[in-house]
Amino acid sequence: MRGHAPAQATANAVARRSYGKLLAYLAADMRDVSAAEDALSEAFAAALADWPQHGCPDNPESWLMTVARRKGIDGARRRRSGEAASVQLQAIADMHAECVETGEGELFPDRRLALLFACAHPAIEVNIRAPLMLQTVLGLEAKTIACAFLVSPDAMCKRLGRAKQKIREAGIPFSIPERDAWNERLEAVLAAIYAIYAEGWSEPDDADLTRRDLVDEAIFLARLLAELLPQEPETLGLFAGMLYTEARRRARRSAQGEYVPLAEQDMRSWDTGMIEEAEALLQRASVLGRIGRYQLEAALQSAHIERRRSGRRDCTPEVQLYDALYALTHSPVVALNRALAIAERDGPDAAIAIIRALSDDKRLAEYQPYWAARAALFARAGDQPEAMHAYDMAIGLARDPAVRRFLQRQRDAAGWR
Repeated sequence: MRGHAPAQATANAVARRSYGKLLAYLAADMRDVSAAEDALSEAFAAALADWPQHGCPDNPESWLMTVARRKGIDGARRRRSGEAASVQLQAIADMHAECVETGEGELFPDRRLALLFACAHPAIEVNIRAPLMLQTVLGLEAKTIACAFLVSPDAMCKRLGRAKQKIREAGIPFSIPERDAWNERLEAVLAAIYAIYAEGWSEPDDADLTRRDLVDEAIFLARLLAELLPQEPETLGLFAGMLYTEARRRARRSAQGEYVPLAEQDMRSWDTGMIEEAEALLQRASVLGRIGRYQLEAALQSAHIERRRSGRRDCTPEVQLYDALYALTHSPVVALNRALAIAERDGPDAAIAIIRALSDDKRLAEYQPYWAARAALFARAGDQPEAMHAYDMAIGLARDPAVRRFLQRQRDAAGWR
């Protein structure tokens, strides 16, 4: 089909579905992340010029890969000379049909996994490894990544730029390391997959296909790692935690599309198959004898589900799990969720001191769940001015229209107290 509208729609769909996969292949072959990004950007530009005139190809990913490789060769010739140019040009020229396709037309993930581990190379700073994976392998923008890691977009852009330069200058290989070197890189790989799932989960509207694809991609990669490393409890814990959360997706919206909190969800809408698979994974992880962050995250999800199903009122198990998780991570987000569990067990006043202390953490200044939690706690404690201010902040920061409406109803109700 020819025309600008079909071409733009196809390009958008490919970018949403396969940008990270294409970039992973190009970066691995070109051995330069920035150059791969430039080549792929030029390939998309070429597509928007060619496809309206000649029609969209049957396999747009292959078309883009072919053009991007050619652009990569041209770029290498422009940027380099002598032996360095010969090495890179030969590497690109030697690329054969390694974009193996499954029956569904998806690119085989081995190269993405290799790039994930390459981005976790010891030569790259620890705090930039997971963000680098999110951009290069999964195609997220720096602004979105900055939000996920509670830093400014400008700071994130600079860190990512330095990391890519380090990869190029140090000649970091785009290959999966030997098995005995996986452990030192695994934490960053798991953190990236966890972050991409959280980003997709934060916008659960099924009409947003980009968010849906992020969730599917994260679950796919988590399952792949759990299968590759079945004796590593944290891979099992990460995958279990995702399944627990994903099992409740349908229940988060009413028939009218309104947001439904966990305490009010219809449990009949939960996916029992996913929950059972998650329980089995968590049980397998527990017998391996090495507790970690993702196992504790999954255990919390399991506890939330068990509490709803059983009608248990005592939140002590959840508080104890949050205590252990905070001891491992010292995360302000964990501290926030711990405060909410304490409020459920001991009342809002017991948690407000924790919430006030968290107000000094600049990382939470634009973190919407912090303001929503603060609003709910102060409303329960009868401090209307504090609750109204917090609700206004939470509503302004909410990206999901259904969440905004839910918070507005909560604010209206608190205003009458």
